[in-house]
Amino acid sequence: MFQQPEEEMDDDESPHANGPLDDSLRRSKGGNIPDLQFVKMRMQSSVKVLRDWKNPDYEELKGGRSRNEMSELLISDICEYYGYNTYLADKLFQLLPIEEVVPFFDSSDTQRPVTIRTNTLKTKRRDLAQTLINRGVTLEPIGKWTKEGLQIFESSIPIGATPEYLAGHYILQSASSFLPVLALAPLPNERILDMSSAPGGKATHMSALMQNSGTIFANDASKKRCKSLAANVARLGCRNVVVSNYDGREFPKVLGGFDRVLLDAPCSGTGVISKDQSVKMSKSEKDFALLTHLQKELILSAIDSVAPTSTSGGYVVYSTCSLTVEEDEAVVDYALKKRPHAVLVDTGLEFGREGFVNFRGKHFDESLKKTRRFLAAYAQYGWLLRR
Repeated sequence: MFQQPEEEMDDDESPHANGPLDDSLRRSKGGNIPDLQFVKMRMQSSVKVLRDWKNPDYEELKGGRSRNEMSELLISDICEYYGYNTYLADKLFQLLPIEEVVPFFDSSDTQRPVTIRTNTLKTKRRDLAQTLINRGVTLEPIGKWTKEGLQIFESSIPIGATPEYLAGHYILQSASSFLPVLALAPLPNERILDMSSAPGGKATHMSALMQNSGTIFANDASKKRCKSLAANVARLGCRNVVVSNYDGREFPKVLGGFDRVLLDAPCSGTGVISKDQSVKMSKSEKDFALLTHLQKELILSAIDSVAPTSTSGGYVVYSTCSLTVEEDEAVVDYALKKRPHAVLVDTGLEFGREGFVNFRGKHFDESLKKTRRFLAAYAQYGWLLRR
């Protein structure tokens, strides 16, 4: 992981300030190793120029380059500084306003704080927090939007091995993965399908919200992952959860008639690169084509699995930990076309950004404004929600 220099030069001190950057200056003296500090400064200057392209004071900085050439230079520097392949760097670059490009890539290189979710079937957040503080843990509530989450800053003991953890009083879970469950808003005594459930954070969250009533079918296509799913369900005391091992596309043939369905779809993981740095170099156009085909099949199965006669529900939440439009808005727009009876409703979440209805020549249903994006550059989230 490349670290941002502790001190950044002011615009007037940057080598860009006196003229365009020459490629030879990007190399350290006497070798072919990139001077990363210099590359970072050039990225900052490129952003400054692209953000205010018509500013006559920046003509010298442009060095005769067109806007497209400046963008290509910035993408090339992103690849060099952060370690991305060109395909993925360009894809992510196109998603963001120019002033947010560098903060986003910086954020994706920054380790996220450990977060846990209190299991309200067994304890209260206030009591759990006090117990952990007494054990030498420094923590605080995640935010006003969640009543169960705690953020861990320091701990003198392994958070995944405390007596409270082993007793099922909490689960290690990213804050972003609370959001799909909050959007689905399951009610007591309902019949719920969690279509891609492992390792069980969302299913056990729903179990707590439903107060161990109703039935949750926690399904996962991976037999191996079902073991960790079943272990978490048992440890947290979720008696209303049934673990199943089916390909999600087999629903509703194997089982249907649910009040609500949660589809946290398999995805590229471009919203949580901080957790898996291998994504930077491993994703290709072929990967995205295969993933989007699967996602479209799964979302249709999710919609078809909802009981049309449900009196309390009838909702599907589609979420991913990807930020790409083809995995998100394009999939939902496809589902709306294939299932005309389905309509988008508000997620019930008061934060996040509206989904795209227009993107690089693609036009989606206007109702996609009701969907929500959560960008890692400004919080712990890298998710897209559809309800």
